[in-house]
Amino acid sequence: MAIVHGTDQTFAQEISNGVVLVDFWAAWCGPCKMIAPVLEELDAEIGSDVKIVKVDVDNNQGTAAEYQIMSIPSLLLFVDGELKAKTAGFMPKEALIDFINDNK
Repeated sequence: MAIVHGTDQTFAQEISNGVVLVDFWAAWCGPCKMIAPVLEELDAEIGSDVKIVKVDVDNNQGTAAEYQIMSIPSLLLFVDGELKAKTAGFMPKEALIDFINDNK
């Protein structure tokens, strides 16, 4: 499954079904650029089980405010639309897999 770019308008639908990892990011954010290839790898490996949605905080301030995103990258894990866990900062792939498995 390909990584989806969510917006304020599509966010609720994007997270409504299954396990969804949401990456709140911005183009100017260094750690966000570091985690992007990790998310690509993760999508290639477990994309059939976990949907990955990226939300640009500069263009989707409503959703970022709703989930109180104070630092980026922020990663939120949803299961069937319900927020299960939240973390911030760069994480290596193995730590991201543990984060998902521990909280889904």
